[in-house]
Amino acid sequence: MIAAAVVAMSGCTVKYSLSGASIPPEAKTFSVAYFPNNAPMVAPILSSTLTDALVDKFSRQTRLTQVDEGGDFAFEGEITGYSSTTASVSSDDYALQNRLTITVKVRFTNVIDDKLSFNKSFSAYADYDSTRLLTEVESELITEIVDQLVTDIFQAAASNW
Repeated sequence: MIAAAVVAMSGCTVKYSLSGASIPPEAKTFSVAYFPNNAPMVAPILSSTLTDALVDKFSRQTRLTQVDEGGDFAFEGEITGYSSTTASVSSDDYALQNRLTITVKVRFTNVIDDKLSFNKSFSAYADYDSTRLLTEVESELITEIVDQLVTDIFQAAASNW
């Protein structure tokens, strides 16, 4: 009985990793094109911060090697939204919290399995106290939001479950 179970399971392989990535063994490389900021409101550091964070995530959490273009996992896209809005209001109609939201359109090409390729938008936000100006907290918020966006993009591209 045990021998039958061992034989039956010997043909099954499942790859797990601490990062949650499920990358096919045939995939060897990844590429990330620069993500231009095409949002109506622009933060100068956002494009490079997002692009560098995506490269860093795949370099640190996968075995894939970065190439300039045409990777087995290829990312390109653009920043399409960058806005600050009121997130919560007090009972006397004063803003308590503001929300910075960033939206990124990502075109992901999986050369190994094209069915896993996608073209979709990712959005993330962080709230900040309305007594502070966006310019005072912008770099900190961008780092926080980009971390969430990159995690979401990573999960969508490298986790098939």
